[in-house]
Amino acid sequence: MTTSPESEALSSKAETVRVTRTPQSNRQRFDLVIFDCDGVLVDSEVISCRAHAEALTRHGYPITEHQVLERFLGISDREARLIVEARLIVEAELGLRLPDDFEAQMKQAALQRYPTELADIPHIGEAIAAIGLPKCVASSGTLEKIRHGLTCAGLYDALAPHIFSATQVEHGKPAPDLFLFAAEQMRASPERCVVIEDSAPGTTGALAAGMTVLGFHGGSHCLPGHADKLRAAGATATFDDMQQLPGLVATTAGAG
Repeated sequence: MTTSPESEALSSKAETVRVTRTPQSNRQRFDLVIFDCDGVLVDSEVISCRAHAEALTRHGYPITEHQVLERFLGISDREARLIVEARLIVEAELGLRLPDDFEAQMKQAALQRYPTELADIPHIGEAIAAIGLPKCVASSGTLEKIRHGLTCAGLYDALAPHIFSATQVEHGKPAPDLFLFAAEQMRASPERCVVIEDSAPGTTGALAAGMTVLGFHGGSHCLPGHADKLRAAGATATFDDMQQLPGLVATTAGAG
């Protein structure tokens, strides 16, 4: 006999964490925790916005980092698409062409800021240590960028060498390829994996891989309504404080 999942709300300091409960008889223990990097482990999205604001202002399009966040990051959830969208919009409005290497300039400018400006997401180190399961990273960034970011934030040793990039698969997020690749490398069944994501495309990809998703919206780039987007994409739970993560991993039902 199948029992319908029962929705339950758990309170936190900042918001209500919405979790879908599954009856104990169907509950499944996870074998692997997969972390996205940008916006989940490191608070990097705001650095990209800052680099964009300075460069666009230099090229005759005055804009603040907050305006970049509101105007462009809402269009796209990740840096690569942010650069493309920003370029198209700015060129159309200014009626001029940005430098051919604008995208490369933006990526390099952001990376150069990492050693002095990049911070880890608050309490993520403690959360990683408290979760007694195998862990890995699956990110859209290049391996070089992921390693650089984790090193600057002091998290590399806690997660290396289990770091995987979309450059290692044919299709990046929102396709399931990266998540399936990570699970295969870690010798875990997809249905026994839980993914920590902060983007709708990442959530979509993890679900397509047959995994459970916990949606994080505590990064400095997350605008009001971000949690709703993650839930709409299929996240089982949303939360904004990494102190909640070990408990959510322990109590959230598996996908299988």
